[in-house]
Amino acid sequence: MTDVTAAPIEGYVPPKRDSRPLLDRLSECWTDFEARLEQVPILQALAAGDVTLEDYHRLLHNLRQQVVDGSLWIARAASNFDMDHFDLRSAAISHALEEHRDHLLLQRDYLAIGGSLETLRAGRKNVGSQALSGYMFHVASQPNPVGCLGAMFVIEGLGAQKAGEWGRRFADVLGLAERQVHFMIYHAEADVEHTGTMDAFLTSDRIDADAADAIVSCAKVVARLYVMQLTELDEV
Repeated sequence: MTDVTAAPIEGYVPPKRDSRPLLDRLSECWTDFEARLEQVPILQALAAGDVTLEDYHRLLHNLRQQVVDGSLWIARAASNFDMDHFDLRSAAISHALEEHRDHLLLQRDYLAIGGSLETLRAGRKNVGSQALSGYMFHVASQPNPVGCLGAMFVIEGLGAQKAGEWGRRFADVLGLAERQVHFMIYHAEADVEHTGTMDAFLTSDRIDADAADAIVSCAKVVARLYVMQLTELDEV
């Protein structure tokens, strides 16, 4: 039998480790994420003022399925940090507690625009939500899953920097009251505090080169899957 591992593949050069500061690498990831968001059809319609109430209804219906899972994978991550990572465990437990009622905020908005509670609860994750949740439960199930900070960087950043803008735009275009876009407006405020706490971890001396690579990798994957979730509305 031929040993196919005996010789290196000609011309292949393994990628070098990125030695730039972690926040610089994450900033690059965020810039790419914003560019991808600009290509999402429903967000393009929102920016152009062509979005409909049905579009907003569909968006909330699709987001709810992923929001329910958010606190669950954060709690899973918390359970897999050992005592040497007690501060990360504590932060994850606190964050899961804050997030586990978020789906109720979204639910109220959904009902306030005429949605059915039975329909909402019977909803299924679209293909992007399935991929995102599956990936996050996988990462959160690893020992000391510090890479989850990359997911939080993307998702909490989305709340802090985009959700309020989207919520106000939906309200303006569709003539909605604040109680009908409260989920997005709330996250614009709450996630600013969350990102501040997370930045303290990202800049701490406990983040070594391997941890930084895991964080950036997770951020890149989550950014792409979140865009997929917003693009593949109702595609189950």
